[in-house]
Amino acid sequence: IRLHMEGTLTARDKVGVQDFVLLDAYTSESAFVDNLRKRFSENLIYTYIGTLLVSVNPYQELGIYTMSQMELYQGVNFFELPPHVYAIADNAYRMMCSELNNHFILISGESGAGKTEASKKILQYFAVTCPMTQSLQIARDRLLLSNPVLEAFGNAKTLRNDNSSRFGKYMDIQFDFQGIPVGGHIISYLIEKSRVVYQNHGERNFHIFYQLLAGGEEERLAYLGLERDPQLYKYLSQGHCAKESSINDKNDWKTVSNAFSVIDFTEGDLENLFGIIASVLHLGNVGFEGDDQGCATIPDTHEIKWIAKLLGVHSSILLEALTHRKIEAKTEEVICPLTLELSVYARDAMAKAVYGRTFTWLVNKINSSLVNKGINTIDFTKKTVIGLLDIYGFEVFDKNGFEQFCINYCNEKLQQLLIERTLKAEQTEYEMEGIEWEPIQYFNNKIICDLVEERHKGIISILDEECIRPGPATDLSFLEKLEEKVGKHAHFETRKLAGPKGRKRIGWMEFRLLHYAGEVTYCTKGFLEKNNDLLYRHLKEVLCKSTNSILRECFLVAELENRRRPPTVGTQFKNSLSSLLEILISKEPSYIRCIKPNERKEPSKFDDFLVRHQIKYLGLMEHLRVRRAGFAYRRKYEHFLQRYKSLCPDTWPHWCGPPAEGVERLIKYIGYKPEEYKLGNSRTKIFIRFPRTLFATEDAFEFSKHQLVARIQATYKGCQERREYARKRQAAIKLETYWRGALARREAERRKWAVQIIRKFIKGFIYRNKPLCPDNEEFVVFVRKNYILNLRYHIPKTVLDRSWLRPPGILESASDLLRKMCTRNLVRKYCRGITVECKAMMQQKVVTSEIFRGKKEGYAESLKQPFANSRIDEEDINPKVLQLIGHEKIQYGIPVIKYDRKGFKARQRQLILTQKAAYVVELAKIKQKIEYSALKGVSTSNLSDGILVIHVSPEDNKQKGDVVLQCEHVFEAVTKLIMLVKKENIVNVVQGSLQFYISPGKEGTIAFNTGPEEQVYKDKNGQLTVVSGCVWRE
Repeated sequence: IRLHMEGTLTARDKVGVQDFVLLDAYTSESAFVDNLRKRFSENLIYTYIGTLLVSVNPYQELGIYTMSQMELYQGVNFFELPPHVYAIADNAYRMMCSELNNHFILISGESGAGKTEASKKILQYFAVTCPMTQSLQIARDRLLLSNPVLEAFGNAKTLRNDNSSRFGKYMDIQFDFQGIPVGGHIISYLIEKSRVVYQNHGERNFHIFYQLLAGGEEERLAYLGLERDPQLYKYLSQGHCAKESSINDKNDWKTVSNAFSVIDFTEGDLENLFGIIASVLHLGNVGFEGDDQGCATIPDTHEIKWIAKLLGVHSSILLEALTHRKIEAKTEEVICPLTLELSVYARDAMAKAVYGRTFTWLVNKINSSLVNKGINTIDFTKKTVIGLLDIYGFEVFDKNGFEQFCINYCNEKLQQLLIERTLKAEQTEYEMEGIEWEPIQYFNNKIICDLVEERHKGIISILDEECIRPGPATDLSFLEKLEEKVGKHAHFETRKLAGPKGRKRIGWMEFRLLHYAGEVTYCTKGFLEKNNDLLYRHLKEVLCKSTNSILRECFLVAELENRRRPPTVGTQFKNSLSSLLEILISKEPSYIRCIKPNERKEPSKFDDFLVRHQIKYLGLMEHLRVRRAGFAYRRKYEHFLQRYKSLCPDTWPHWCGPPAEGVERLIKYIGYKPEEYKLGNSRTKIFIRFPRTLFATEDAFEFSKHQLVARIQATYKGCQERREYARKRQAAIKLETYWRGALARREAERRKWAVQIIRKFIKGFIYRNKPLCPDNEEFVVFVRKNYILNLRYHIPKTVLDRSWLRPPGILESASDLLRKMCTRNLVRKYCRGITVECKAMMQQKVVTSEIFRGKKEGYAESLKQPFANSRIDEEDINPKVLQLIGHEKIQYGIPVIKYDRKGFKARQRQLILTQKAAYVVELAKIKQKIEYSALKGVSTSNLSDGILVIHVSPEDNKQKGDVVLQCEHVFEAVTKLIMLVKKENIVNVVQGSLQFYISPGKEGTIAFNTGPEEQVYKDKNGQLTVVSGCVWRE
């Protein structure tokens, strides 16, 4: 989602404004800092001052450098999206491609402010977004990987930054006429060579020394004569922080080694390069002692031998060059010994010279690899470039020396360029739009630049004169010369020239310059030595004869033949800075100012005092004042009208006329006053003078936007719903059409199938009784299937169920087989389910069947009644009876009515059957015991009465006579008795009457009749008459 710059103005109280030009209090430093703080607290680290980008180092990953972010900013108008380093890069690239002119991006700021990271992000943006061909892929990779190599050799840990650039770098990225990157070129400025031999407490030497020791292969270190412990080397241990937890030297070594392979360094180049790096470490460990005459000697030549081996020089010649100096007269040479102090100076000078020139060689080597050999001279004339200047910002320390003097002089020149180019751009834009240009009052720092660089009169010229003049020149004499020649300058001050109050803050060896960013006090101690940076001729001769190919390129024999004094460091820096400015003046500028929010590199911490200090030294307030001297906001008519047209009925929703007329009508409707705006005469831009005018316009737009959005949403939703309804209606009609067709075809197929089936069945029915053939096959199969399916619902559930589904004629035999199988299955299931008790009862039923079936009424009804084991519980028998029976086990008992043999009086008794005898019991007495051996038979009628007569043998004197009983369960009682007696054919079923034995020689008769009701009585003839009812009682 693209957010216009104006879109965030409604949240300006929370997140500030995206462009400092829109600050009402633009002259207030507090308002400037407050806006930066608001944005920093919301992780918005970028803010514009016009086209200048202010970047605050967040010291954390914010996730704003992704591929999607690069795509978002690609090809977009500069102010269309929130501030970003990608916007600066994309704007420079698009302007270069469209106008075919050269551009540069100047990145400056304090150490630790994020300059190096900003330059990396710009390079990555170009590498990803620019069109690329396969043949140019290598050039792009070399351009990207040149950064880690240059950082290893030119960056170091300082108190303020773990990866501080100790040199200035200008990189040209070359593009062809199609906008494809085809090569590059790098220029370095003022490498801090003094760091090679000395580091302050808490600082380190250049990264490459520590990376080589930590990550180098064992074989390489052994060849170079190095140990892994950096504390063993003087040049690495002076800062007392050789190992830093936040720096991974081993991993960085892998990155640098990979970069070397891509940048086209040969194995010979690397061997010579690391030989030089190792020789610098060995050189730092060379120790001197004074002899009796005060001359320097080297007692231990172990390190000298390693240096001689690595640099390819004779150890004896090197030993002499470090302890002696060659002085040339007109016709002769004199070699004189050096003092201890001068030998140390010679050693350190050699280390600085070797490292400084090797760094220059390294830059040139990278440049040669960045040249695309495939581009011919004709194409070369069509190339354009984007320069990337990553250079030190204004530096003010507690103690400022020669390096700070050069760096601040450089920043003065760049500030001068910035103000002049900004003023020129503003004036050009005003003139193009026909708006009257009002001269702007600003601080012109040309007076300070002249103070430093003016020929014969400037500080650098005075320093050079003091370095070459005959006689003893010292830093103090240089300070006196400054007081003499520039003492009256308004921006120069020393302790001697200062007033009573200022004198206390300036030392005797110091001078003060009033820069554009404020006062800076410089200590002159070391100015002459660092400006001279002399390497004794004797040492030069040794290095010129080196067999190391890199040193042979760095130290040419032609230098020895040139008797002229080489230019001083200050003059070299002034000349290179002039060349740089000529390069920058020929290009269109873009600016990035980097700010660090705190000294401890902590995320989300904002130090107001430190930020104010950097705002001052970066000249941001001066730049803002120049940008705001005229109009705070300017926008093309098309963009202004497109955003705010909804505020005027005449321009909403579409304006058909020229954009200029639409804007004019819009601002009149809003109510702009004449002093608040100007319309460009070239009819391209509107200029708004005050930010509050723009803020009021934006607030009005935000208010009306909700109403417009609601109206647009309602219209759009209505349109969407209508479209959706029409779409669904058409879809439904089409679906219905297809579905009806499908249904009709399906119905036709179904009817066709039905006709065929009916025909087959009619034919099959006709031929159903014939042998199986194609004509009746399907019908027979159907009949079989249908009969089988129906049969499953009519299968008998029990053995006694004789029902069966009537089969068709063709299946009668099959039906009989199935019926037999079903019956057998039911029988088998029934038999398997019978228990032991049930089996015994069934056996009793069989006996009953043999005795009574077809002979006695009520037998069929009795089949349904199960037999009981006993009809009397053991608890119901008197204990005395049980005692009299003794050990005989009772098998069956039933309540009965006994009729006396003489008078036929009915009496309640119990019939108890044991294994040996039957007992007729009255309460506690056994009235009659009939042993089974004496039992002659049992008689019962063929009617439904319950009378049974137990016949005994008349010869048995123990028996009183036959026993006439009546019981409710006559079939059960007779069956139990017969099974215990175990005699066959003793049951007699009589009709009409029966005779029974009363006493010896006397018999009785029982007559059986049927009647309306059951009754037993003694009739007139003196016989027992039993009348049975129509229904059996069981």
